[in-house]
Amino acid sequence: MHRLVRWLFLASLSLISAIGFCARVDTLDIPSASMNRTLRAAVVLPERYPKNKKSASRKDAHPFPVLYLLHGGTGNFRDWLTKTPDKSLLQRLADQYNLIIVTPDGDPTSYYFDSPLVKTSQFETFIAKELIDKIDNTYHTVRDRKGRIIAGLSMGGHGAMFIASRHPDLYAAAGSMSGVMNINTATWKVAPDFAKSRAENFAKLLGPPKDGDAPYPGYTMVTLADQLKANNLPLIFDIGVDDFLIETNRDLHRRLVENKTPHEYTERPGAHTWEYWENALPYQVLFFSKILKTNQVAIP
Repeated sequence: MHRLVRWLFLASLSLISAIGFCARVDTLDIPSASMNRTLRAAVVLPERYPKNKKSASRKDAHPFPVLYLLHGGTGNFRDWLTKTPDKSLLQRLADQYNLIIVTPDGDPTSYYFDSPLVKTSQFETFIAKELIDKIDNTYHTVRDRKGRIIAGLSMGGHGAMFIASRHPDLYAAAGSMSGVMNINTATWKVAPDFAKSRAENFAKLLGPPKDGDAPYPGYTMVTLADQLKANNLPLIFDIGVDDFLIETNRDLHRRLVENKTPHEYTERPGAHTWEYWENALPYQVLFFSKILKTNQVAIP
């Protein structure tokens, strides 16, 4: 009995220690001059990130690389922290790779581009400029594309690939999980009412669609394959075989193969679910970690 009590006591101390020495999560308010409003972002700081500003600002302190991780449609900045079955996923990845992970707000249906029609929906500018400026001025980060990654799921997968395609000078790599690679809802395997509501959303943000399979050229990834080739940015995207967006991903993959753009593409079991994204994210972070090591910005 005495040994059991002692074992339980030591186990509890180990648990407390494990809880006390792990990634922490900040919540930031981020003013957006482009939209004249304030949005929020969660910032996951790895265990090894200095606990105070004085330590972080020391000349010998190593700056941390940053993964900008975008949420999906109808979501918000806390989705990646609260909706995965394993609620500690981001904290564990931040600790494992000594990586800052930022999950910004992207509104429910912005698709992360700058709308020419809706002034309060300028998310390309918000993510690529205002958010980066705020993070770099708040934390000890690698202030260079070599230490910046962008990825996301669904709407956020489109956003990550789209923003990276337009700003290759800002990111070392881009990734998408179950991404909307064609915003033409006729290419989605969804109910007609859902397709109609999303098509109306795109018309509100971008104007009337053009004829053809890609009605918004320049705003959808299947029309940007040549731009991705010219940028020569490392790319990774994946999707579940039962996902309603699979044909849009296969289409982009085919186009990148045809124009000989290097990329990593995977189809694996799963659908448009948090179980799938919880499984997919570690593979992508492993891919990104190798790039950060090559760029000599990873913290060993």
